[in-house]
Amino acid sequence: MIVVSNRLPFILKRNEKTSELERKASAGGLVTAVAPVVIRGGGIWVGWPGIHLDPNEKIPHSDPMDKTPTAGLLSEKIVAIRAEPKLFDSYYNGCCNGTFWPLFHSMPDRATFIADHWKAYIKINEEFAEKTVHALHLLKEQKGSRTEASPPIVWVHDYHLMLAANWIRQRAEEDEIQCKLAFFLHIPFPPWDIFRLFPWSDEVLQGILGCDMVGFHIADYCLNFIDCCQRNLGCRVDRKNLLVELGGRTICVRPLPIGVPFDRFVSLAQNAKSVLSTSQQIILGVDRLDYTKGLVHRLKAFERLLEKHPEHIEKVVLLQIAVPSRTDVKEYQDLKEEMDQLVGRINGRFTTPNWSPIRYIFGCIGQDELAAFYRDAAVALVTPLRDGMNLVAKEFVACQIKKPPGVLIVSPFAGAGEMMHEALICNPYELDDAAEVIHRALIMPEDERTVRMNHLRRREQLNDVDSWMKAFLKAMDSLEEEADDLGATTMQPLSIDDFDEYLSKYIGYTQKLALLLDYDGTLAPIAPHPDLATLPLETKHTLQRLSNMSDVYIAIISGRNVDNVKNMVGIEGITYAGNHGLEILHPDGSKFVHPMPTELQESVVILLKSLQEKVCKDGAWVENKGSLLTFHYRETPVYLRPALIEQATKLIIEAGLTPAPAHCALEARPPVEWDKGRASIYILRTAFGLDWSERIRIIYAGDDLTDEDAMLALKGMAATFRIASSSIIKTSAERRLSSTDSVLAMLKWVERHFSRRKPRANSLTYKNARKAKDSIQLHMSYQMPTKTSPRNTPPRTPDKVSSGSESS
Repeated sequence: MIVVSNRLPFILKRNEKTSELERKASAGGLVTAVAPVVIRGGGIWVGWPGIHLDPNEKIPHSDPMDKTPTAGLLSEKIVAIRAEPKLFDSYYNGCCNGTFWPLFHSMPDRATFIADHWKAYIKINEEFAEKTVHALHLLKEQKGSRTEASPPIVWVHDYHLMLAANWIRQRAEEDEIQCKLAFFLHIPFPPWDIFRLFPWSDEVLQGILGCDMVGFHIADYCLNFIDCCQRNLGCRVDRKNLLVELGGRTICVRPLPIGVPFDRFVSLAQNAKSVLSTSQQIILGVDRLDYTKGLVHRLKAFERLLEKHPEHIEKVVLLQIAVPSRTDVKEYQDLKEEMDQLVGRINGRFTTPNWSPIRYIFGCIGQDELAAFYRDAAVALVTPLRDGMNLVAKEFVACQIKKPPGVLIVSPFAGAGEMMHEALICNPYELDDAAEVIHRALIMPEDERTVRMNHLRRREQLNDVDSWMKAFLKAMDSLEEEADDLGATTMQPLSIDDFDEYLSKYIGYTQKLALLLDYDGTLAPIAPHPDLATLPLETKHTLQRLSNMSDVYIAIISGRNVDNVKNMVGIEGITYAGNHGLEILHPDGSKFVHPMPTELQESVVILLKSLQEKVCKDGAWVENKGSLLTFHYRETPVYLRPALIEQATKLIIEAGLTPAPAHCALEARPPVEWDKGRASIYILRTAFGLDWSERIRIIYAGDDLTDEDAMLALKGMAATFRIASSSIIKTSAERRLSSTDSVLAMLKWVERHFSRRKPRANSLTYKNARKAKDSIQLHMSYQMPTKTSPRNTPPRTPDKVSSGSESS
């Protein structure tokens, strides 16, 4: 196993006398559960050491007397992140804590959305991905010639690293290293209406979906995530079995509630010396000083308790332990000041000569002392405004060994509130209700206390942190099976029926349909050479039948030249657009060609020769499309590509053309204001008149950046599909499809839908649509045939046209 977390599982400190680095134990359930598994399996831990190290400074070995879970983690099994301090601060304090922390805790008003922080987050996640791939290589070398039953597990943790998994997968595949990828989020995952506020939410989802399995604390967070995948990305999902499909892969989403080292806390409680010398009932709160923990609400609820139930005065004490957190951030400084003032005001109001209602400790408490507080408290208040799980509730239960036991009060907005059913549930926003719940806990009969606590203790003992680790490993193993405890682990193949909900309402039963389709990667699978990208026979037959339907209009819009795409598809009576719409061949044989300056045509010839001489090597070659050139490097080894791409880009720019990335290719395009978006609108306007948007429904499907121009131009006016792989892609499309087979299923749905329609006498076909709009004057530019031009097709004549530039 390779564990990837923001911090390494121990604390590094520099000895003040010797300046040598020393490892100190780090408390926490994650370390306790995961470190032994990593150590036993000879795994590696990737993380930031907590301090900025010199480039050649090594992580020290653990102290020989160290008995903590990480003692056996050797320094050579640690891969440390060494990031530039300013960049790391922008990533950690700026994006992680300034944006994701409040947003994921459903407090968007506290979140900042700063592009530079997001860029830093991307760079640090890339660094984590690189180091993880390095760790995979180390494991591969360690394994040597030995063969093992299963590939290593890479387990990425928490909101700091939501992009890393996708890049780990890509680079591992490039290096031909097998691994299984998992992600676990230790904080809540917000609902869609909160999550979509983040400007780069699509990238975050796709980053997480680079994994094979994604874990959250509770089912609610799983469903929130799945909902976001469907609504943000247009992914196909299975809510019943908690599955998401992206790029032809199924990602399992699983609730894996984390526990605590139960037996260890029992032992601590048994051996801890008493630190509370009072006869009063202690109400205990233990939290980081954070605005998500509801500390201000808790103090006000306690004040309301003393107002409504004065019988508790001098009988109870609220002991609030607030652990310092992010003390350099103004928001946290303001919270501390508010807490100080509130504690002072309540104490000033209710204190008697022999008693103060609140004891407030701002500082860190050792685990032995904390266990004593847990054991001796009559009530524990765990009332965050929002929390992923909250292990304080579980630690309190583990330490409740006295008779009679105490009472646990939990907020419904913490993950713990979802499963600790015997605790009293308290809404921290309802101060009067919260005061009544505290009152009920203080006066609860002993037998009820005992029954409730016994149930809680049994559950937490059974579902401790080791059980969480075992549940994770079981979930990873089950990925290779057809089903696990929760159900299926793979999505059912896409079927025609999957398009019903999305397309039926949109197309209806009276509207005509225009199908605008890309060719390579959409209708035909991507091939090593363009000549090999042939249209599957079943797809061709489906398109042929659709082209004969009176209410269906088809246009193929490709990056190939127009004659080539027509030859590859081979269907008469439909529209073909080549060179991303620079050439359009209409069903009646007329042709539109976007004008190209003469000097650019000469530049293309010079650039072709230059590219052939300087970058056509190591499997790279140039395709001549007439007004466009495409530099292909699919057959070039991955490590040689960056240098060739950089050189080709420079040559294209020097020639006065625009470089545009495509599938393992770089296109040289003329700098004209024309793309698939403009071409799509021209095609629709030519076929259906100026009021085309009112006459028809549109489906656009494409697989690359050039298709994004069309999807953006048609946004809100078309049903759009992006055929997308697993890599992180920003798209304007409403839905994602995984392959050309999915496009075929969509076309078959269209065929079934329109074949069920009854023929209409006034059905508006393409041919009679042209007759219907004879009076419409279209202003469009054409390249007039010249002696030097290879395009000697006469301009279209049926419509009145001018040779001036297009009027928008």
